Amino acid sequence: MADIEKLYKMHYGFIFKYLMSLSHNEGVAEELTQETFFRAYINITKLRKEEKAAVWLCQIAKNLYFSWCREQKRYQPMEEQTELTSTFDLTDTVEVKMLTRQAMAVLNGLEEPYREVFQLAVLAEVSLKEISQLFGKSESWARVTLFRAKQKIIERMNGNGL
Repeated sequence: MADIEKLYKMHYGFIFKYLMSLSHNEGVAEELTQETFFRAYINITKLRKEEKAAVWLCQIAKNLYFSWCREQKRYQPMEEQTELTSTFDLTDTVEVKMLTRQAMAVLNGLEEPYREVFQLAVLAEVSLKEISQLFGKSESWARVTLFRAKQKIIERMNGNGL
């Protein structure tokens, strides 16, 4: 059985960095990191292999982040503007937001392990070597999985008429 204090010391920075990459908000990342380790403490008996602790903690963190997003209903109202300087600027902003939502939908629709490897490599900026260790696979596996994830995202984005 894993010692939660040991897990906390070993993985706190990694989990915080992962949540920062998802939320882009230090306060949210800190709060969710603490909640991640609280949930890990409660469910520590479910961790079968201590070597897989980082993947297990990432899964908890990711689920907490998505729950937080649902609770926040991430639809933020547009800031009130007294005067629109250009319709073109507004159109660009709307297009970027639409593209971002479509990209997130494609990413969230990606099957595992492609989604997790892509999020770790691109969003959390975790090295392929670290990813391979997290999954207990070779570095070549991580590289190929990331490449395939990128290809799937491109294919699906192009399939949406983009």
